[in-house]
Amino acid sequence: MAKNLRDVIVFSGSAHRPLAEAICEDLGVPLHSVEISRFSNDCLQVQLQANCRQRDVYLVQPLVPPTQEHLMELLLMVDAARGASAAQITAVIPHYAYARSDKKDASRISLGGRLVADLLAAAGVHRVLTMTLHSPQVHGFFSVPVDQLTALGVLADHFLGQDLSDAIVVSPDLGNAKTATQFSRLLGLQVAAGNKRRLADDRVVIDSIVGDVSGKRAIVLDDEIATGGSIVELLDRLADEGCTSAAVACTHGLFVGKAVDRLRQHPMISEVVTTDTVPPPRDWPELQVLSVAGLFAETIARVHAGKSVSSLFDGVDPAFGPPQPKLFG
Repeated sequence: MAKNLRDVIVFSGSAHRPLAEAICEDLGVPLHSVEISRFSNDCLQVQLQANCRQRDVYLVQPLVPPTQEHLMELLLMVDAARGASAAQITAVIPHYAYARSDKKDASRISLGGRLVADLLAAAGVHRVLTMTLHSPQVHGFFSVPVDQLTALGVLADHFLGQDLSDAIVVSPDLGNAKTATQFSRLLGLQVAAGNKRRLADDRVVIDSIVGDVSGKRAIVLDDEIATGGSIVELLDRLADEGCTSAAVACTHGLFVGKAVDRLRQHPMISEVVTTDTVPPPRDWPELQVLSVAGLFAETIARVHAGKSVSSLFDGVDPAFGPPQPKLFG
């Protein structure tokens, strides 16, 4: 173990142990055991199986289905680490599911994104490490420092090895257009976007495509794919506009419900690319999964050493990279 990482202790809940193992392998530290048990009344209990006293503890747990179970596991791990006199507790949440509950767009509606942030702080978290929040304002829900990473560079590297002469980057909606524009700059391509209206959690309508996609091969970029409804609707509109085929890329590939069947069988799709922030579906061998374990490992090493995290993304995305020399003209 590297000398400067001797006080780093990493635990994982049950949500995504392979990712935690990969992070620890890159860090060169062991992944310590967690005993998770359930009482007869269905209450969970967590016991950390390694000494945490005056150590920097990192708890790896994406919030994936069953989301409430995994959230409670994480809160109990935080509580156990605090009770064990950890010097600093960092919740490593590659996928922060409650980021989708980020605004009051109906009367008497809950703001789950802010509530979960408060729960983490109340439990004893000193820092949160996450990737690609669904919306930027969620960062502001936290009362503790948050290091948000981006997978744009990892996804861009995958496509830079291909012939992109007839390609165009497409965002499923205008809200994601800024990220898609940055992605298109990394690839040296033009960008287009769908004009989307959401009717329900799993029902959307895309009225039109903003941009010329006729005769082009689309690279569809989204932050998260759950049921795949938005992607299928977008692909139908792209076909109407003369688009020849589409590669689909996302950071968080949840692929719940009918998503796998929808995307595997769609005639427009040439490939689907995602990262390992969440466990990939077992019944989709053609899915291309890119690892972000190295990014998380490097970030943990930098946080522990008091070094810059933003410099990891210099040239990838200004929103994640170091400050610009001039903010105003």
